[in-house]
Amino acid sequence: MTPVLFDTGVIIAALLKRDPHHQGCSAFIQATDRRQRLVPATVIAEVAGMVEHLPEIEAAFYDSVAGGSFVLVQIENADLVRMAELVRQYRDFPLGGTDASVVAIAERLGVADVATLDHRHFRAIRPAHTPAFNLLP
Repeated sequence: MTPVLFDTGVIIAALLKRDPHHQGCSAFIQATDRRQRLVPATVIAEVAGMVEHLPEIEAAFYDSVAGGSFVLVQIENADLVRMAELVRQYRDFPLGGTDASVVAIAERLGVADVATLDHRHFRAIRPAHTPAFNLLP
């Protein structure tokens, strides 16, 4: 199985049972190989911010990442440079830092599969390493 880089929305949907995408996103995560589930540090921070009002869910998320449910991917200096380029390039969109980090890391690691519910942004972006992202689930 090829690696999948996770954006925030799929994780949030899997965490929150009331989310309309919960069942599909939960099933997708379960169906992927945990060694191939890549999550940028920026996505972890964004997920945390979105569930901070639900401390049990937030803590369980941290536990799952620490326990190996995802492979944590750190931001490197070259990623920051690329993120700045992307934010400037898509300034009228606008493209936020978390989405830019997903793109930069995907390019660095050669990953084309992105787990996201944000098709608006990720369909419009033209990554440097592939003609387009393969958006999942």
